[in-house]
Amino acid sequence: MIHQNLSIDLLIDKALERKEVIQSKSGALVTYTGRYTGRSPRDRFIVDSPVVHDKINWGKVNVPISKDSYDKLYKKISSFFDSEKEVFVVDAQVGADKKNSINLRVYCQYAHQAIFVTHLFRRLNVGANFNSPEKFIPDLTLYCAPSVVADPKTDGTNSEAFVILNFEEKKIIIGGTKYLGEIKKSVFSYMNYILPQKQVFPMHCSANVDSTGKTSALFFGLSGTGKTTLSADPKRQLIGDDEHGWSENGVFNFEGGCYAKCINIKKESEPQIWAAIHKNGALLENVVLKPDGDFDFDDDKFTENTRGAYPLDFIKNSVPSGIGKKPKYVIFLTADAEGLLPPVSHLNLNQAAYHFLSGYTSKLAGTERGITKPIPTFSAYFGGPFMPLMPMVYLNLLKKYLMKYDAKTYLVNTGWIGGAYGVGKRISIADTRNIITAILTGQLDEVKCRHDKIFNLFVPIKVPGVDEKILDPSLSWSDKNLYNENAKKLAKLFTENIKKFPDVLQSIIDSGPKL
Repeated sequence: MIHQNLSIDLLIDKALERKEVIQSKSGALVTYTGRYTGRSPRDRFIVDSPVVHDKINWGKVNVPISKDSYDKLYKKISSFFDSEKEVFVVDAQVGADKKNSINLRVYCQYAHQAIFVTHLFRRLNVGANFNSPEKFIPDLTLYCAPSVVADPKTDGTNSEAFVILNFEEKKIIIGGTKYLGEIKKSVFSYMNYILPQKQVFPMHCSANVDSTGKTSALFFGLSGTGKTTLSADPKRQLIGDDEHGWSENGVFNFEGGCYAKCINIKKESEPQIWAAIHKNGALLENVVLKPDGDFDFDDDKFTENTRGAYPLDFIKNSVPSGIGKKPKYVIFLTADAEGLLPPVSHLNLNQAAYHFLSGYTSKLAGTERGITKPIPTFSAYFGGPFMPLMPMVYLNLLKKYLMKYDAKTYLVNTGWIGGAYGVGKRISIADTRNIITAILTGQLDEVKCRHDKIFNLFVPIKVPGVDEKILDPSLSWSDKNLYNENAKKLAKLFTENIKKFPDVLQSIIDSGPKL
């Protein structure tokens, strides 16, 4: 039986009836994903074909798979859905800007997957296509069946799990993993393939707008850097928390919901997200429940990558249209677990290009399988795993829009201070929020800066509400010589990483760290 476009209430009933989820004390649902509690990069593939071959930036991230291997797995997954007693289908829209949106159809094995899809993507207008599936023509079709597993010996995969994007046929198949983030990120990857070909800049960022609706801000960053937390600001309106496009018309959200990290969340520091994940209908992933049915957000029993999915309207001051004005401020977020980068730096155009290509952060525990402690990583465009095209395509779009609209760019470190992970402590959310507020209110536009000679950054000397001592990380280390030694090691990692991009202008290379 096919259940198509069921209401959230009916999907909740189904998920509970089928024992896919547990209902918490607050009414929010909890599901557990078993072995796969994060993305599985080694199991993601792109179907190689003459149509797409020369467009894709093939490598460790964008790994090719043959059409024959794809066809075998597509046959497995389509046969599975043909034989299932219950199938959940969701029709949705990806992209708030109608000129740059697509119609998405998702076939789900589980009811809770359909809840996730309904929360995360943009709902169709009731009375139009929503209740008339025969009139809905999908631009992209996704099949997700965790019970369908691959055989690496015959299917050309690395394990039983697979996430395969077929750009030419406009299909995505996912099997062997219950982790819901694979659905979200594979659709994001598809948008990152098609939009640049329309001169629209796809971005792994959150976005919000001031109370007047006139000034937008973008927050780029990898998982764990603070995109969701920092964009959920009670004083501003939330456009979206993770995936956006920037066109001549402004900024638009790809999604209709949020997928927030829950580990160690506190009501006092993140009140909006706290309230959202406690609402009836929110779907939490791998969060520990206490005997009384309440959440234990500090327990990482299953993973540090605990998540909460909820629709955007669970945030009171969200922007229903998902569209904002052209950005005035662009913020690159990094969570430096080495405790070396300053909490805030002003970037000129060449520096912005350098750090956009670098995409430095520390990969935090749990966001990918096998990551148990922070490690330095470089992910181009602050979203390399989801960007299939050539690097210069995305870099040229960034430069085009920054120059055309004179957007000011900052690098903000939300990581550690006073030493590396295990010695120092993480910069407080309060301090980071004060830094963000100072940026967005224009207080750092013309402020006096010092020049960090190792990282070649311009660092504000004063930020309202922030202790001046933390603005220079070397002052918080007990051994300054050790700080300098480690800073040079990190600078060397930057200089080695930028060599991956041979087409980059020398003026951009010269804007990075110096040895």
